[in-house]
Amino acid sequence: MEKINLLIIFGGKSSEHSVSIWSANNVINAIDKSKYTLYLIYIDKQGNWFKIPNDFEINEKFIEKNLKSFHNAYLILKDKQGYLLDLKTNKTDIIDVGFPVLHGINGEDGSIQGLLQMYNIKYVGSNILGSSINMNKVIAKELLKNSNIKIANFIGIKDYELKNWNFRKIKKILNVPFFIKPVSTGSSIGINKIYNQKEFQRSLTVASKYDHKIIVEEYIKGREIECSVLGNTNPIASLPGEIIPKDEFYSYADKCINSDGAQLIIPAKLNKTQIKKIQAVALQAYKTLECSGLARVDMFLTSNNEVYLNEINTIPGFTNISMFPKLWNISGLDYAQLINILISLALKN
Repeated sequence: MEKINLLIIFGGKSSEHSVSIWSANNVINAIDKSKYTLYLIYIDKQGNWFKIPNDFEINEKFIEKNLKSFHNAYLILKDKQGYLLDLKTNKTDIIDVGFPVLHGINGEDGSIQGLLQMYNIKYVGSNILGSSINMNKVIAKELLKNSNIKIANFIGIKDYELKNWNFRKIKKILNVPFFIKPVSTGSSIGINKIYNQKEFQRSLTVASKYDHKIIVEEYIKGREIECSVLGNTNPIASLPGEIIPKDEFYSYADKCINSDGAQLIIPAKLNKTQIKKIQAVALQAYKTLECSGLARVDMFLTSNNEVYLNEINTIPGFTNISMFPKLWNISGLDYAQLINILISLALKN
């Protein structure tokens, strides 16, 4: 059988650059090389594209050390087909499928999806609309609310509106503690849990560094549950997992750096009724927010068995400590099988 030409894109300009490299390395190592010819594109923090050899262990130190030896490369359209052009050799290779392993801005927000679509390249994951909706926490929550999916109360505040808000005013609406988050980041970057005026002021400054709009969100007391979803028109949900944070909440360090940070309970200790309810909410939210291919759905389960949707991640992490592949593994799919299914779904989309 003829091999599929697979383009893996990673790195990027977002604050999740390092996580993307780590995720990409795991994807590359798990791929069945007998089925796919790999083409690797690393995007640096300035947005430059580099073609990376695929016979090395991909990590930040390797990339930094060898970056000057890598060739710049771009996508071109030729005979209605998308090709990868090596600018130094002028060699072109047709690309059958793109696999964006790009977290955050310019990767998860519809930007790279739109670019691949312009070059008639099929790609893994949600389309432009699904990607952009889920990247914006305020828009996503408005849609969830209109679909009668339980969510925390929230306030979306643009940078020029911050002068109209203060700690006392928000406390009166949401009580304490509450969360301040940038609207369009992932991996808990720029997020803080607020108890007092001092934390409020400091956290506004932090969140505003990452986005021109913030979301202030009610604290929901409950178990942190995650569920992985696969599929296009008929998606399926994995067994749920539970996160027991080491810190006040599931922080960036616990998600992406510390292997001994948050405790991951896989599968979560839940009864059949709870599992079915969590999976049903995950699938309803996945469809409501126009997801396809894959997503990780983050929820809270309260003491009275109410399920609150926190957010959906359309390009979840693929690191050694990431929940998305771990949940599918416990649900019966190993890493290589999971990658095969994702590429198959892309080709059908």
